[in-house]
Amino acid sequence: MVAARLILERILPAVKPTEQALGFPLVGKSLADKGMAVMGAVSAGELSPSQGCQLITAIGALARVVEIDELERRLTDLEKQYVKP
Repeated sequence: MVAARLILERILPAVKPTEQALGFPLVGKSLADKGMAVMGAVSAGELSPSQGCQLITAIGALARVVEIDELERRLTDLEKQYVKP
């Protein structure tokens, strides 16, 4: 029996749970609005909590990228003001 189980484990890999991809519109102008839309969808049962968590994490990462872009733009503007050719 042990040998049969080992053979079956090699032939048929264990089934891993997967989540179905959903097309979810992120409505709102600000990133906070988009986060609130995700939280509303989770509370309404339209998204699973794990999908909501992944989307909130992605929105947080996007917020950091936007912040870095804004800081870079502001730094460039300051350099243009104070560095004279």
